[in-house]
Amino acid sequence: SNERDDNLNVVGKPVIRQDILGHVTGTSPFFDDHKFDNLLHLKCVRSPHHHARIKSIDISHAEKMPGVIRIIRAKDVPVNLNTLLSLLEFGIDDEPTLAEKKVAYMGEPVVAVVATSEKLALDAVAKIDVQYEVIDAVFDVEEALKPNAPTVNQAYPGNHFIFNDDHSCQKLRFGDTASGFARAAHIVEGRYQLRPIEQAPIEPNGAIAAPETNDRFVCYTPTQGLFFSVGTCAKILNVDLNKLHFVGGTVGGGFGGKVDSVCEPLAILGAMLTRQPVRYVLNRAEEMQVSAPRSAELWKIRDAVAEDGRILAREFEGWFDAGAYTRLTSYGVVKCTGHLPGPYTIPAVKSDIYCVFTNRTPSTAMRGFGVLGVDFAIERQMDKGARAAGLGPMEFRLINAYRDGDMKATRRVASNTALVECIKVAAQKANYRLSANYEEMTSMTGASQTEIPETVTESGVLPAGYSTVPKTNTAEGLAADTVKQVAKVNSSVPVDTTTQKSNQMGASALAETKFGTSSTTQQNIKIENENLFKSSEKQARSRYSRYSSAIRRR
Repeated sequence: SNERDDNLNVVGKPVIRQDILGHVTGTSPFFDDHKFDNLLHLKCVRSPHHHARIKSIDISHAEKMPGVIRIIRAKDVPVNLNTLLSLLEFGIDDEPTLAEKKVAYMGEPVVAVVATSEKLALDAVAKIDVQYEVIDAVFDVEEALKPNAPTVNQAYPGNHFIFNDDHSCQKLRFGDTASGFARAAHIVEGRYQLRPIEQAPIEPNGAIAAPETNDRFVCYTPTQGLFFSVGTCAKILNVDLNKLHFVGGTVGGGFGGKVDSVCEPLAILGAMLTRQPVRYVLNRAEEMQVSAPRSAELWKIRDAVAEDGRILAREFEGWFDAGAYTRLTSYGVVKCTGHLPGPYTIPAVKSDIYCVFTNRTPSTAMRGFGVLGVDFAIERQMDKGARAAGLGPMEFRLINAYRDGDMKATRRVASNTALVECIKVAAQKANYRLSANYEEMTSMTGASQTEIPETVTESGVLPAGYSTVPKTNTAEGLAADTVKQVAKVNSSVPVDTTTQKSNQMGASALAETKFGTSSTTQQNIKIENENLFKSSEKQARSRYSRYSSAIRRR
């Protein structure tokens, strides 16, 4: 919430959910509630291997089994190769609807069976003989980028997405990071890793498709992106958009995991080939194994921290694990880059973020898509930076929080910021004591980085027309500005505006005065807050121990 606003309409107020009446009366429409006469069921033969070539497929036994109406292979899909973001002309078609020559992840669909019941479809699936030649697989983003790594995705031989036709990663350059590290009192490095997370909705992914009049087909779906799904299916099935009638409804849990349109194309294709309604719904095992999770991420962050706690420069390296195919992960990388370096004013930022292919299940959106993972890494890094500077975690964040008027690394001016106010409220609710000068801080004043600095790239300084910074705003000038950042909020802090003294004396003066608070008072507050955190950690460990014991007893 915006702590600067007192007219919030939702946060902190009782709000009636729009869908609650349908839920409590049992009238909310879900896609699987639609019933049809002569309904057929579709199930898939899935790869038991993470990476393998398909040598042969024998369907002769399955197609003779009772109840089997149609068996669908890659050659039956009008446009078998697709990428979800092709609708936005972003990326190369890289994922088959049904695997044809090789499989790139365990559970990848190879053959689809349409039968009169789900059981008969599964029985036929078990009788289809697919012969594989297993090949080396890779599951780690760093290993996947090595020269001798097996090629996961044939569209991207280097195992990484290509941005803007020729870039191996999404880059961000702002200011001169080398200068910041040269002036740092502390260099703080961190490595952070996040594993894939399954959204685990109560309602699994699925779709029901049926023929309509005028050679149209209706599709009942729990998709989170209705028009996105229509466009994807029209492309894969090679039909005009007006030939598809999509009906959404209540999504029984999505969290980002129902935007990939993995069931709709095959359900509609089954209806097209049989001229009957077809239901294709993942069971719980399939939902957990092959529905797209949040991507695994690896982050390396390096900070240049001044003696007084100001972050002078920050460098990011990030790797998003897309799994075997692109899906939406490349878009997550773009979103992530636009979020850097988090809600902090840092005068020099450099980042390289990769979308990497491995033999994991393809990943997709999940809450906070593209942002949550790096935010976790950033905030852990902030805690490390606070310890290096000898400051409390809240004080360190208050010093570096962006204010109204600050120029962000994405070259947008920060406005209506409220991080300072939110931190102070959090401190109050946690009984974390802040000294008076920190309490006086505000997001409305104190902007220090109001222009785009001269930016150093691999090719040198960006052209003059690219930067709006005066010539006097050199690396040394930025050092003086970052000292002023805190001084503007705390007029009691002495600031020497000469470049040499700002580097040598300004930071030490800030460190000595601790923003106008006596060293004795500051030490007492620090001990008090450390005791508070130790107590909270002890309580958390106790709760975790009780929870673990309860789980083991089940």
